Amino acid sequence: MDGFVSTVERVNGAVNGFVWGLPMLILLVGTGILMTILTRVFQVSHFKHWVRNTIGGIFKDKHVTAHTGKEDTQISQFQSLCTALAATIGTGNIAGVAAAILSGGPGAIFWMWVVAFFGMMTNFSENVLGIFYRRRNERNEWCGGAMYYLKYGLGEKKGCAQIGAFLAIMFSTFCVLASFGIGNMSQINSIAANMNSAFGIPNFVTGFILMVLAGLVIVGGLKRIASVTERLVPFMAVIYVVGALIIVVFNADKIGPVFVSIIKGAFGMKAVGGGIVGSGVAYAVQWGMKRGVFSNEAGLGSSVMVHSSSNVREPVVQGMWGIFEVFADTIIVCTLTAFAVLSSGIVDLDTGAVLSDQVSTALVAEAFSTVYGRAGSAFIAIAILFFAFSTVLGWSQYGSKGFEYLFGTKSTRLFKFVFVAFIIIGATMDLTLAWDLSDTFNGLMAIPNLIGVIALSGTVMKITKNYVDRKIKGKDIKPMLSAVDEIQELHEKEIVA
Repeated sequence: MDGFVSTVERVNGAVNGFVWGLPMLILLVGTGILMTILTRVFQVSHFKHWVRNTIGGIFKDKHVTAHTGKEDTQISQFQSLCTALAATIGTGNIAGVAAAILSGGPGAIFWMWVVAFFGMMTNFSENVLGIFYRRRNERNEWCGGAMYYLKYGLGEKKGCAQIGAFLAIMFSTFCVLASFGIGNMSQINSIAANMNSAFGIPNFVTGFILMVLAGLVIVGGLKRIASVTERLVPFMAVIYVVGALIIVVFNADKIGPVFVSIIKGAFGMKAVGGGIVGSGVAYAVQWGMKRGVFSNEAGLGSSVMVHSSSNVREPVVQGMWGIFEVFADTIIVCTLTAFAVLSSGIVDLDTGAVLSDQVSTALVAEAFSTVYGRAGSAFIAIAILFFAFSTVLGWSQYGSKGFEYLFGTKSTRLFKFVFVAFIIIGATMDLTLAWDLSDTFNGLMAIPNLIGVIALSGTVMKITKNYVDRKIKGKDIKPMLSAVDEIQELHEKEIVA
């Protein structure tokens, strides 16, 4: 058995190295660059518009937050964002940022920003395609995601029907496998370890409580998940952001040196941790990009599965929520974590060397302890609890949608029960191999998804241009909606007439 496990570890290490190597990172960032060019740098050129119609709309447009009726299987725009953020704002925003600084130095944060900038348009494109190619299932629920735009988008191109269907199955399979690893057991294991370290709570107790709580939410379906996440996500994000901001303000004199350290480290103007400059730059680029992707998931095709359940019809409207999702996750939350760590004095800003033996979340906890004392560790443990648990809720929906595509709508109840049962396993097992395997499956999801985004990039460009011409330039032209939404809109007009 040990020999088998060892073999699996070696094979997985090789596959993981390939999946998350330089070619994959180039593909991820390259797709973001392509979509940025094709949409004419939408995230910058229409900055005011997408801010006004996403986070700004929460305060002035009742349609953004309005709940759908009890019998309506759709969710609001804000609920779709919160459920997506529930899955993306997780341990990566704490442990991931710490790992990037430890392995790539302060310069890794710059490359994390670069990934986020272009990732905004990758996520935008995924959501546009998700809305445009979504379908209704037998329960009248919206079903969208990479599997649908691969099958009905790429698959409708001449000679691509079989490849589109095959890639859709690949994506769904990897999604289901990743949901049990990085979306469940690994997150629960992080919570259990931190609660045990900070408060002495046994792992089994933590696992059992979380299993019960998650079961009550997950088995209730998307509307119940969305109802919980729209309350949990804003609360946890605001508390963590305020906590990190206090540290940054407390160390306000370090803000300038932190910026300088990040920029110099990113371009090799100094060695990372006292090492060789060339390798330092390579590590900064690799770790910054890798952790950025893991944090905001742009390019993996995950969050689009819940965004597609939104009650919007305009694909670009939901696409703009995708831009905000990446912005909030990486530009705001990850950046504040990085500044809290770098300004706390546990990193030498001149050399980039970490002046601590702590790793992962413990490094961030030490940074918080410089201001909050012993309460710093408890703060991070509670933050991990909220962040990781919300990730489990979000990923339960992703895995459920992948499972539904493979085995049908009625099969999702079985998936949910098994998913919830695995929570107790995650809390009580050593999951080093499981974490590595889930990393691999998570990365493999990106390959068919990015093929779909690139193949359908022309469609995204046309839909975006159509929206800009109508909504921003005021041209009187017909909107580009999905076939399903066009039929529904015509039906509603007939009723009104």
